[in-house]
Amino acid sequence: MSHKLSDRINNLPISQTLAMAAKARELKSKGIDIISLSLGEPDFNTPDFIKEAAKQAIDENYNSYTPVDGYVELREAIARKFKRDNDLDYKLNQIVVSTGAKQSLANVAMVLLNPGDEAILPAPFWVSYEAIVNLCEATPIKIASGIEQDFKITPKQLEEAITPKTKLIFFNSPSNPSGAVYSKQELRALADVLVKHPDVYVVSDEIYEHIIYEGTAFSMAAFEDMYENTITINGLSKSFAMTGWRLGYLGAPEWIAKACTKMQGQITSGTNCITQRAAITALDAPISKIKYMVDEFRERRSIVLNLLQEIPGFIVKNAPGAFYFFPDISYYFGKTLQGQRIENATDFSLYLLDKANVATVTGDAFGAPNCIRLSYATSRELLIEAIRRIKSVL
Repeated sequence: MSHKLSDRINNLPISQTLAMAAKARELKSKGIDIISLSLGEPDFNTPDFIKEAAKQAIDENYNSYTPVDGYVELREAIARKFKRDNDLDYKLNQIVVSTGAKQSLANVAMVLLNPGDEAILPAPFWVSYEAIVNLCEATPIKIASGIEQDFKITPKQLEEAITPKTKLIFFNSPSNPSGAVYSKQELRALADVLVKHPDVYVVSDEIYEHIIYEGTAFSMAAFEDMYENTITINGLSKSFAMTGWRLGYLGAPEWIAKACTKMQGQITSGTNCITQRAAITALDAPISKIKYMVDEFRERRSIVLNLLQEIPGFIVKNAPGAFYFFPDISYYFGKTLQGQRIENATDFSLYLLDKANVATVTGDAFGAPNCIRLSYATSRELLIEAIRRIKSVL
């Protein structure tokens, strides 16, 4: 029997972060002692006060289909959060709740991009941005920004990348994979370019906004002249350790939010009811409730940075946000290590998995072929042992 899948799925790459995590799990199942630094998933449990809210929702018999765009009470909580944390005024009809921030991103791309449109991806970028753009039959335009410029693009680079076909630009600050954070002044300089192009819309992915160690995160939509051209994306996975609960949301001009609700209504409908009720409690809680997680990430960041700086050939800078390091490891390209030829970051990442039993992610997946990504969202003990292994095999 001949299986004829669509060109759409055949051309869709597998997420490299999920692929490496799956490979690590497979090796673990065979009894191999793998330490995974590949997934961007906090190792904390969901805070008890959020779990209690979920239990209460179950006891109160929340079990029916939910509104496609989310419960009114949840969208009210999101509006309060946007105002409190980001100085953004979004009405309820401008907010859409989805099954994770990834779905929010996909909804926006699907309702705005046509075949032949261009979407700008400042590299390094989160792996799914490019795949989502390709699914929309649009063209991803990558702007490179290496470690020498702290993985942040310049206004000049942005201006040169915009063409009459440009429709979207994806921003992620704090950044996955680099941990880079754009300051208010840096975003303003980019906004000065964008206001000259009113047909270009910004997708501002702010999922790591509370995991920040230096300065504060700033929302592009908080600039009055960018508000109508910005879609703000956020969710609960990172800051509240709720990855498996699957809830994201967006704030956008009403016409975009309405289109996203229409799109979602034909794909998943509303996000599950228990998660939504728990999310109300999470979003209304003061940020101090999750400070203990950020404090621990800060300590791990310091430990990992010091250890990485001891490895010959690693070029690494401190990361002001998220929970990743993104070292440049191009020093090893063209070298042979324990009989294995290293031609690129993918070879290097596979070498570490094979020889050190440590799972990382190749920078190729993020549009940065000289780097690898290491997550420090795991225990101090495992981080120290993982980097000891890496140093040993190099």
